Amino acid sequence: MTIRVVMAGSTGWVGKALVPAIGAQADMNLVGAVSRSGAGQDAGLLVGLPANGVTVSGSLAEALEAPSDVLVDYTKPHVVKDHALLAISRGRHVVIGTSGLGAADYAEIDAAARANRVGVIAAGNFSITATLMKRFALMAAKYVPDVEVIDYASARKPDAPSGTARELAEALADVRKASTARPVSEVTGVPGTRGAAVGAGEGVRVHALRLPSYILSCEALFGLPDERLTIRHDAGSSAAPYVAGTLLAVRRVREVTGLVRGLDALMD
Repeated sequence: MTIRVVMAGSTGWVGKALVPAIGAQADMNLVGAVSRSGAGQDAGLLVGLPANGVTVSGSLAEALEAPSDVLVDYTKPHVVKDHALLAISRGRHVVIGTSGLGAADYAEIDAAARANRVGVIAAGNFSITATLMKRFALMAAKYVPDVEVIDYASARKPDAPSGTARELAEALADVRKASTARPVSEVTGVPGTRGAAVGAGEGVRVHALRLPSYILSCEALFGLPDERLTIRHDAGSSAAPYVAGTLLAVRRVREVTGLVRGLDALMD
């Protein structure tokens, strides 16, 4: 059966790559697009393609008036939660590529999805290689308890840490043993420079850098006496790496009930 998709954030960095990609799939049909700046225009023309007959809506509520199956959201941190809950309440499955949500937000989305018997797949990064970074880091954390995360992004990125770093830190906190580092409560000087604790328990320290010339990079640094391990992912300027993973999530989200976090959960 053809999957009817609504793309929220259709004129954004990733949205511009997903609009033609969704249209090119034999098992998908782009039936709606959302962009406040592009409302009333053709979704294809807005991303530099021939007209595709999909008129862009100025709000998600408007786009959901027509029948659809899956919402893909690549919008902004301050709207993605409301978008997800609205789509869930309308019986749509949701794929979340927007970063900025925390554990409490995901718990609320999971509860709503289960109550409405729909699926949600959310990932801090839908890139295959970023997903492998997370998987390799989780393997290392079983053997090396001391790990910290460095998150690099552009000076204009609105959320910190990035979804990639946040998801990684939360997953690491669930599997690694106790750190041997001095507790932050015992640190003198400026304790905040030790980063923020992200995740359950003592958490994993995350340091977010926001500087010009960076796009998105994430490092997991592990340390043992006299040796270190760095696992790093660097993203380029194109949104192409996120397309394949997002399309995989669109195909799989109808198979789940509730929230699934991380593309790695689908890769096996």
